[in-house]
Amino acid sequence: MTATTTTSDWQRWQTSRHRQQEWYMPDREERFRVMTDAVEAVAGRTPLVLDLACGTGSISDRLLCALPGARTVCVDIDPVLLTIARGHFSGDERVAFTEADLTDPDWTERLPHTSFDAVVTATALHWLDTEPLRRLYGTLAGLLREGGVFLNADHMSDESAPRLNAAMNALLTQRQEGQRREGALDWADWWSRVADDPALAEPAARRFALLGDPREPRPADARPDRPTTVQWHLDTLREQGFTEARQIWCSAGDALVAGLR
Repeated sequence: MTATTTTSDWQRWQTSRHRQQEWYMPDREERFRVMTDAVEAVAGRTPLVLDLACGTGSISDRLLCALPGARTVCVDIDPVLLTIARGHFSGDERVAFTEADLTDPDWTERLPHTSFDAVVTATALHWLDTEPLRRLYGTLAGLLREGGVFLNADHMSDESAPRLNAAMNALLTQRQEGQRREGALDWADWWSRVADDPALAEPAARRFALLGDPREPRPADARPDRPTTVQWHLDTLREQGFTEARQIWCSAGDALVAGLR
């Protein structure tokens, strides 16, 4: 943190990121609440938690507010998001950080612990194709202690109700259009503000070089093998070593699945 960048500045950045993500997922706080409840139910009030693809640390923030005795290890590859997260949690000894690429076979060697009570992640793993995600699930089963829990809230479809899905998606689109007219930021808008902030200039340059410029239009997805259904995630969790797996929350196009080690 620079001398001119205060804790409140990082808090504003984290809040800004959360609101931008909430434009896509208006029930984001609800999924975090269910996730926190599940961690407490399975791992108690003082768990060691791996926050996977942590972004700016929104899940860890909610977990530590609800469970002050918890500790979290936040892992991400994005230098900008990690910079904001580190600034937001500056001085909080309950939080540790690791910069790692989850597709690297050796990414777990960067972690400060070899076993966790819980692993949590939200709206991140859909970027992985089928085989890398399958391998990651197996890796996570090995990182969890016996009886530990993995929670993944992400874009997952239930194709058994196409008309309901269409109706809910239409309502979401209508609300998003209204919020945009009121000034809500989308993905590209938020990253444009990042690029304009001198405090984030260096990590933004590294991010753009490593992962591309998020302000550029996204090409049509050329990788059709990304898993999309709730059932795929449940089947794969069991296949990769989880003794139980079930859906514990759902929304329009999204679901929270849990795997018990």
